[in-house]
Amino acid sequence: MVCVIVMAFGDASLTALRVFREVVERGTLTAAATALGYTQSAVSRQIATLERAAGVPLLERRHDGVRPTPAGQVVARRAAAVIDQIDATARELAGIPGERATVRLGWYASAGAWLVPRALARVRHTHPGITVVGREAGTPALVRALRAGTIDLALLASAPPYRPPDAETPALMLQVLTERALRIAISADHPLARRDYIDVADLRGQRWIAGSGAGPVMGVWPGLDERPDVAHTARDWLAKLALVGGGCGITTVPAVMLPALPPGVRALPVRGGANETRRMLLARLPRPLSEATTRLAEALRATAVEADSPSE
Repeated sequence: MVCVIVMAFGDASLTALRVFREVVERGTLTAAATALGYTQSAVSRQIATLERAAGVPLLERRHDGVRPTPAGQVVARRAAAVIDQIDATARELAGIPGERATVRLGWYASAGAWLVPRALARVRHTHPGITVVGREAGTPALVRALRAGTIDLALLASAPPYRPPDAETPALMLQVLTERALRIAISADHPLARRDYIDVADLRGQRWIAGSGAGPVMGVWPGLDERPDVAHTARDWLAKLALVGGGCGITTVPAVMLPALPPGVRALPVRGGANETRRMLLARLPRPLSEATTRLAEALRATAVEADSPSE
């Protein structure tokens, strides 16, 4: 495969392939330049060199960034494999023992708060020869990483009406791991915590703790019929739940987070209004999986079954 890429691209350098992979994953030239420590003009030059070598456009320029053309998708997949092989060869030549099997996993924030650590612990126990390299990101970034070939599996969040995560081809293979109703995280001392559920009408007039970086209303009940009073914003789940426990406000929480709730915080279902369910999806490209990737996928599914068992 390395020879095929070299023959196809002639003067294209390994640096250009690395830059291209980063651009596809990040979605903009500016973000790729920041991640690589390059100037944007340097990134543009590398992409131009690669497109000249390929003889076809590899990126579609849009108002909100770039996305790979069909040819670009092929190059991104092949480039990822080539880069991985070259990096492995460099480690061997340097005398660094290579991993017996490595799987790259991406996940969204709340999945990383409980499910991912449990699944990785399961893999370490049952298949100690597998090394998992992971990262947290939002769903759009994880989808781009799958397309770019920089991760093998991704845990994605999905809300009604449950549309596909992107419109690219080939379509990603998606498996629903959990589907449960959204809940409200509330301090055990809060007046609403005296019951085993919350009426949707009781959410009016509450102070909310919202998530930062994903829109100002993330963390607010989706069906709220008033302008929310957002008292605090926080990106980190630990910070959000600590604020809830301190009586600073309430926030929405996916059911997968129930095992990770700190003392003094309850997660109650909501009655009335629309049925606000959330899915956790296991996503991958439609191609054969390595043995190690299959084992990790099995561990994620088994751990999700445990997390999906109601604890309240």
